[in-house]
Amino acid sequence: MELQITTCNVNGIRAAFRKGMGEWLEESNSEIVLLQEVRANDEIIRQLVPEGWYVYNLSSELKGRAGVAILSREEAAEVREGMGHEEEIESHTGRWLEADYETEAGKLTVVSAYLHSGQAGTAKMDYKYQHLAWVTERLEQLSERKLALVAGDFNIVHTEKDIKNWKSNHNRTAGVLDEEIAYLDRWFGSGWHDVQRELTGEEAQGPYTWWSQRGQAFDNNAGWRIDYQMVTDQLAQAAADFEIGRANSYAERWSDHAPLTVRYKF
Repeated sequence: MELQITTCNVNGIRAAFRKGMGEWLEESNSEIVLLQEVRANDEIIRQLVPEGWYVYNLSSELKGRAGVAILSREEAAEVREGMGHEEEIESHTGRWLEADYETEAGKLTVVSAYLHSGQAGTAKMDYKYQHLAWVTERLEQLSERKLALVAGDFNIVHTEKDIKNWKSNHNRTAGVLDEEIAYLDRWFGSGWHDVQRELTGEEAQGPYTWWSQRGQAFDNNAGWRIDYQMVTDQLAQAAADFEIGRANSYAERWSDHAPLTVRYKF
């Protein structure tokens, strides 16, 4: 059995489709596609996504913000929204969507996750740390499942190998703060696997999944690796290879992120 899963922050699905995401999706060989920063309701998404996909969407309470979705070739057995906290409203909504699928290898749980970007020294970091604490709690629960995958835009680099300009950003910019990185250390040290990093090797720089729209970041490959596929042991053992769908040029991008695709073989 083979299973191909893709995750991508689309930076607004309507804009992404205007720029070519529809063609990319038509050509995709993935069975499951996890999307973040969708910023659209169910009706809009279903109008855009071509036939052949089941669509599960969780919009944010804040209009025009966040939003996560799961597209799949097969129908999900169960779908769950959020992490079960009453405080998960407004700024925290549209960031965590789970779906269970029955596969030949067993029940598979996938999560499309869009973690807060934060802003150092502001209340936005308080939102981020609260959210990271909830994620940690939920990961402990999901780790009991044999086949579980949490993927999406985590908005945190793990090491200096995951960002081009480490020195100028470390402990200065949200996403590169030691307090945030400690969460990734904890997750990856408690049974969860960073698939891309394990397939690439610890010494390799990047490859990156996000480039700022400002300046010449994309052309100079001054990127960040902040999009992950994080999996339990059994899925990690099945991970065969990965691909980052970096556009050939700035003009051909349909998002400031590139899709991260992993092929699992059982």
